[in-house]
Amino acid sequence: MADPSSYRPKPGQIPDSPGVYKFRDEHRRVIYVGKAKSLRQRLANYFQPLASLHPRTATMVTTAASVEWTVVSTEVEALQLEYSWIKEYDPRFNVKYRDDKSYPYLAVTLNEEFPRVQVMRGHKKKGVRYFGPYAHAWAIRETVDLMLRVFPVRTCSAGVFRNAASAGRPCLLGYIGKCSAPCVGRVEPVEHRELAEDFCDFMAGRTGTYIRRLEQQMTEAAEEMEYEKAARLRDDIGALRRAMEKNAVVLADATDADLIALAEDELEAAVQIFHVRGGRVRGQRGWVTDKVEAVSTAGLVEHALQQLYGEESGDAVPREVLVPAVPEDADAVTQWLSGRRGSQVSLRVPQRGDKKDLMETVARNAQQALVLHKTKRASDLTTRSRALEEIAEALDLDSAPLRIECFDISHLQGQDVVASMVVFEDGLPRKSEYRRFQIKGFEGQDDVRSMHEVISRRFKRYLVEKEKTGEWGPEGVAVDADGDAMDTHGDAMDAHGDAMDTHGDGPPASGEVPADDGRPKRFAYPPQLVVVDGGQPQVAAARRALDELGIDDIAVCGLAKRLEEVWLPGDDDPVVLPRSSEGLYLLQRVRDTAHDFAIRYQRSKRNKRIRTSPLDAIPGLGDTRKQALIKHFGSVKRLRQATIEQICEVPGMGRKTAEAVAVALAQAAPAAPAVNTATGEIMEDDGGTTA
Repeated sequence: MADPSSYRPKPGQIPDSPGVYKFRDEHRRVIYVGKAKSLRQRLANYFQPLASLHPRTATMVTTAASVEWTVVSTEVEALQLEYSWIKEYDPRFNVKYRDDKSYPYLAVTLNEEFPRVQVMRGHKKKGVRYFGPYAHAWAIRETVDLMLRVFPVRTCSAGVFRNAASAGRPCLLGYIGKCSAPCVGRVEPVEHRELAEDFCDFMAGRTGTYIRRLEQQMTEAAEEMEYEKAARLRDDIGALRRAMEKNAVVLADATDADLIALAEDELEAAVQIFHVRGGRVRGQRGWVTDKVEAVSTAGLVEHALQQLYGEESGDAVPREVLVPAVPEDADAVTQWLSGRRGSQVSLRVPQRGDKKDLMETVARNAQQALVLHKTKRASDLTTRSRALEEIAEALDLDSAPLRIECFDISHLQGQDVVASMVVFEDGLPRKSEYRRFQIKGFEGQDDVRSMHEVISRRFKRYLVEKEKTGEWGPEGVAVDADGDAMDTHGDAMDAHGDAMDTHGDGPPASGEVPADDGRPKRFAYPPQLVVVDGGQPQVAAARRALDELGIDDIAVCGLAKRLEEVWLPGDDDPVVLPRSSEGLYLLQRVRDTAHDFAIRYQRSKRNKRIRTSPLDAIPGLGDTRKQALIKHFGSVKRLRQATIEQICEVPGMGRKTAEAVAVALAQAAPAAPAVNTATGEIMEDDGGTTA
């Protein structure tokens, strides 16, 4: 526990201007990000006597070991930078809402030649129009099924679309009139896109004009005695009205608004959002958060607005946002929302009428969500705490292992040997800190040597990070000549692939921010327990690697698959946990997660190696000409048999390049035949080897 006075900035050192500040712990990890109109006044509040601080604030400032800040020009810039840093650093003491489920959206892929209507979850993609979120995917499918009668837009996958196009026959939806069948040319791309845009307009709430137009067409068809057409239009109108009825009318004035309500207690808060478009509820979602910082209702609303609209733009930000309390910097938040929408946004608390009544409904939903979450989490917290305590007792640890790292080795008959490292904190996976390794110290299959290499490399880097931050590290730590302990490219990769960036931290205030950029380091944080997948040999290798580095404050154990025995270094007999033990369940989950992560990496490397072509190594031969060669000859095998003159016949191939191709293929040994593992059939090279 640090004394805040030990890192308190000197008087007059903090500027009296808008900015964003970061508190870091002893490992240089960012633990809190905040913004302020006046950095001097705001930071002074953190360095009062601990007894006068809120308990959560006191915990944060005693966990921190330093503070730094960045000066910005306006409060809107401070709001934007705060959101960016919270998203980037994931500080443990900041309020972060987490979805209680992955909500499905109705998406229209306008970025494709033939837009497709489908259900989508996860991150939003550029060029795709989204509607929702919806509580259930089946609700989307029911709505789409009704609307396809009027807007027969493509709903099939790319593979089904290609197969139908090559066969010249549409799928079932094309035959029953629920798809315009662009795959077989029944409509032109422009006509199909107009259908998709009409679909989007209807879903966006512009329903009245479209239905009136259909009613007029129906009347005209009846007057001209085209009764079949009139009946079809009548049925179309009925289908659209049934689709509209699925979204209840809640605001009679056809308002476009988002209503945000909160339910909170001392420890947690739940937020519910109703998305109202055209006066109808088009979507609903909810989040829950731990109140890890001293924050008011207005502060919770501001965090919710940041998370809800931080990645949105245009019509995804409504004209009106109704909240239970206006944020402290209401003008800055309103300006920020307006900038994201591209036009004025109203942010206010409803005082009377239908909007206030609807806000009460949203608040009731938030209260029910909080009660349900607490019921679920009570058992979850108790279970995880008991599991960590059982592990500490079984392994004779001084305290519960709040951070556990598990390592596993994977290979296929000695080829593509890789390793994985997964991290669990407080009994939960921390996926942003998963790592994976290529075994490069030797060739062949040796799980014990592989484990020794991986543990050595992981903790060498930990010691290097300690030295960078000025912490004590054992002397005489060897660093490979090829930079193994310093290497930051290609060896261990983040599970998401984007946490390795070490630039672009934003403009620091001159002289105030240390050279260290503060992003989460790869191996900077030590675990209390290292778990290896294996028995005595693997455990001994891991312990030996730590001893060679002079690290004696990290416990090691192994979990053997055969009887789920826990092995400790130097012990001839395993520790056997009861089959009903929560501690054993947690160790099994950690081990299985590491095993799955290693297998996925090993398979990706194997697939990449199998897909490698002799043409890849030819200088100056790009993807376009490689594809032209394969298309012309059909396979690498036939290309290898071709003469230089025949290769020159391929469009774009000159004599010099043709000679290079012929020489490279002559020198490359023919690849072993591929085998279909399901049937045992040998796959001939003529059938599909690609560049």
